Amino acid sequence: MKKIILATLFFSALLSAENSIGLDINNEDVEILGSIDLNTLANYADGTTYILDASYLHTDGANMTAVGISGQNMLQGVPGLTLGFGAKVIFASDFLAVPLMAKGIYILPLNDSIPTTSLMSTFAYAPSVLSFRDGDSYSEFKLEADMEVINNVHIFTGYRNIDTDYEAGDHTFNDSFYGGLKLSF
Repeated sequence: MKKIILATLFFSALLSAENSIGLDINNEDVEILGSIDLNTLANYADGTTYILDASYLHTDGANMTAVGISGQNMLQGVPGLTLGFGAKVIFASDFLAVPLMAKGIYILPLNDSIPTTSLMSTFAYAPSVLSFRDGDSYSEFKLEADMEVINNVHIFTGYRNIDTDYEAGDHTFNDSFYGGLKLSF
């Protein structure tokens, strides 16, 4: 538990100057999330938004760290829809992968009847050529709903499925629902 608290403090100190930090939990695991808008750091304001994401997932008996970069932009003709593409590096025990990822975020058009609410879906995949050490392939799917309940404070809930396939056999790393809190800066 001390490692989780120290990691939370580290991430919050690192990321408090920019974009967002978050924490999600369920009865079996905890995840610490961080996101930095690289456009702000580089003073870049043209079209595509570049995002650096980091996360640490602690499950019962296993840990996984992910660091990724993506570019995202609003899809013309569909108000509220943002698409993103990128890659990330996944570190787990005896497993290393570099999956390519796609993300879609849709802000629901609720016209101020309830706080800003969005739906997000993420898919990441690394075939055997992008999986290293004892890894054979990696796949991740996330579906998440987010609501900004107070200015810059979000609550969210979602489902994630992470499969880490090893050369010696397949392993579902995580398959669970979760809920959490995110702070934006």
